[in-house]
Amino acid sequence: MAYSLVNTAVAGWIRNGWRHSSGGQKPVAPLPVVTIRECVRCRGRMQLAGHSLAAMLLIQPRVRRRGGMETVWSEPPAVARLRVRRALREAREASGLRQTHVADRLSWSVSKLRRIEGGEVGVSITDLRALLDLYDVRDPVFIEQLTSSAAASRRQRWSVPAQFRARLTPALVELLQFEQEATAVRAYQPFAFPDVLQTQAMAEHLLGTIDESLSEQDRQVRLDVRMMRARHLTEQADAPAYSVMLDESVLKRMVGGRAVLADQLEAIVSAAERPHIRLRIVPMSEGAKVGMLGAFTVLDLSDDGIGAVLYRESGTTDRIVQDPETVSSYRNRFDNAWPRCYSEDDSLCLVRTEAMALRASLIRRP
Repeated sequence: MAYSLVNTAVAGWIRNGWRHSSGGQKPVAPLPVVTIRECVRCRGRMQLAGHSLAAMLLIQPRVRRRGGMETVWSEPPAVARLRVRRALREAREASGLRQTHVADRLSWSVSKLRRIEGGEVGVSITDLRALLDLYDVRDPVFIEQLTSSAAASRRQRWSVPAQFRARLTPALVELLQFEQEATAVRAYQPFAFPDVLQTQAMAEHLLGTIDESLSEQDRQVRLDVRMMRARHLTEQADAPAYSVMLDESVLKRMVGGRAVLADQLEAIVSAAERPHIRLRIVPMSEGAKVGMLGAFTVLDLSDDGIGAVLYRESGTTDRIVQDPETVSSYRNRFDNAWPRCYSEDDSLCLVRTEAMALRASLIRRP
């Protein structure tokens, strides 16, 4: 597959999250991030059956501007699945039913309900309606929105072109969707530079050495996708707030050669000068405390921090974690380590110093 063809196709795929509101298609509004519990709390009493949940939960579709044209955000399948599981869990808890009670009444296994609420699987429209009926949720507008999100959550096999689906890990496919919806990203890297801050030369080197089982086409597709992710998270006007902690040893690890590393360090400085990107270096003396967790990324999908996912990498494997306690634990570890890092100004000074030292070495000994 030619590079230009791969690159163009990936670009089209990444952009498919936006579609013109004037294009004649009826936009599917994402399920609001406001939770049922929050609505109950702000109204002061339980209101599920026979009342207007839409009045409490319904918000307008998220609108973004690209190139001067107003566009409507179409919910990615992974994000839709997260919203559905959160809404169903909130509805069940508000109804006072335990998972075992729900499973008994619907003649399901408890594991099936746990997988649905855990976001491991999508929920069919039939099962969704059965759950909402059991929870006594009656509002037609809310049910329609949740049904639309449930349908979107089950479209994953069509949302990613086949030529990429076979060459990306399932976790990476989900990560791409979550990155499109993220409001804030926290990333920690103890061994290498974050994917979305890598130069093309660094990415090519890492993809060619970390997993030798990848074919040339696999590496090309993953490289193109990585570069597209980088542009979304670093260059676009609506990019999420991006905070990255980098172990100090990464600055000194000779990966790709002196010229590649020098370019990479200079690119990191340029990226960190953008207003939405914050970089801190973890001192050698502090690295072991957080480094034992390995590389990880926490993505907040709402401003309240409730909707969040964790992306973990280890060697050639990766996975998405949606368990709230686990995600919260990693976020807290990140936030606790952040003030123990070098300040942002000092961190940039360290990176610049390493870059200049490499440039000087190339001048003296090319």
